[in-house]
Amino acid sequence: MFSKVRNAITRWYLSFYLHRYFYLALFGIGVIFALSYFVPLLMSIAKSLCVILSVTVLADAMALYFNRNGIEAVRHIPGNRLSNGDENPVHISVQNNYGFPVRIRVIDEIPVQFQKRNFYLPATIPANGHHHLQYTLRPVSRGEYHFGRLLIFVNGPLQMVTRRYALAQETTVPVYPSYVQMNKYQLLAFNDRLNELGVKRVRRVGHSLEFEQIKEYVPGDDYRTINWKATARRNNLMVNTYTDEKSQPLYCVIDMGRSMKMPFEKMTLLDYAINTSLVLSHTALMRYDKAGLITFAHQSDTFLPAAHHSTQLARIMESLYNLNTTFLESNFDRLHAQVRRRIKQRSLLVLFTNFETPYSMERQLPYLKAMARHHLLLVVFFENTEVKNVFTRPASDLQEIYIKTIAGKMLYEKRLVEKQLRQHGIMSLLTAPQQLTVNVINKYLEIKARNIL
Repeated sequence: MFSKVRNAITRWYLSFYLHRYFYLALFGIGVIFALSYFVPLLMSIAKSLCVILSVTVLADAMALYFNRNGIEAVRHIPGNRLSNGDENPVHISVQNNYGFPVRIRVIDEIPVQFQKRNFYLPATIPANGHHHLQYTLRPVSRGEYHFGRLLIFVNGPLQMVTRRYALAQETTVPVYPSYVQMNKYQLLAFNDRLNELGVKRVRRVGHSLEFEQIKEYVPGDDYRTINWKATARRNNLMVNTYTDEKSQPLYCVIDMGRSMKMPFEKMTLLDYAINTSLVLSHTALMRYDKAGLITFAHQSDTFLPAAHHSTQLARIMESLYNLNTTFLESNFDRLHAQVRRRIKQRSLLVLFTNFETPYSMERQLPYLKAMARHHLLLVVFFENTEVKNVFTRPASDLQEIYIKTIAGKMLYEKRLVEKQLRQHGIMSLLTAPQQLTVNVINKYLEIKARNIL
């Protein structure tokens, strides 16, 4: 019995706060007490105000603590997951069970990854009313994010006492690659509005056909498609029918080495590559191609065979969910061995990596050329936008001229890498991280339209 009382007093003590209006009133009474030294009549007034203040605080506390569950709240995260690099809404529903309107402050214990230490949401809720709050979070790394309690501070009707509610709403939410971006591309593609994102319309050149079936000839069929062997067997004109070639394999090959550790706008190059891989895989599946995934660093990590079925996109998302870069150099030799051993059909390999200098590319060139002999290889690497900004900024003194010259040399070396890859018959794409998804989708559509796979 004693322990229960002690626990109740402890809970009450931890949830009880005096409002700032109380301290202002107490300060005013103290001033009156000080003035009563010179005007004795003020002493009785100050004592009366002390009694009134005490009664007011007691009445305010009773109003707040009389209802045991005066405030209820629930946090809701759509889909119980977050999208990396996007603004994700978080909803909080608050129910006021008091018979009077209340002013509240809601403090959500958001994950430590966001480093928000002064976060709160104010609101006023009518008597027995309901209020909906919303805020957004933008994660910049994948993994698991832990949400803690909902802390709600409620002011009493007399604005003298504040009661704290600590509501157990702990939950762990995974942060996946940008499925918001993927859904946006899907919606605009459905409405034929991809040009709003920068995706170009590419005219289809020629046809790549695969055999579909043999059927009887009807007027209007092409004479060149007559199957003479089947005609002889059936004693009737038979023709071959063809359809546009589909189900071509596409692999997103992601370098997880130290070169992909570089950050741009708080996200690493690896995160940009992962978000684009998810959108590209989804686009390929929508166009009836097969999508697969390869990740590598100093050793091979993930290999997901290209396929076209309903669960393939979910498998790709789960594989990309918790990938991290390493501080070791990537092993392109091992990547080539894995591609040669495990991918038998000619495929489109979209390699996301980063070459800062021609020398770093030349070291890996033999393995890139070996993969390009058996597959269509597209090497995607990144433009350093910060260096580009330095180069385009006007120089005001000699030191800035030196810095601008060095920046220009770095940009030239990037373009030189792109040129050398093309000279060796390897497709390349140099792009800013922010434009990666649009440029890669455009390149994929161009490859499909030209039928070069």
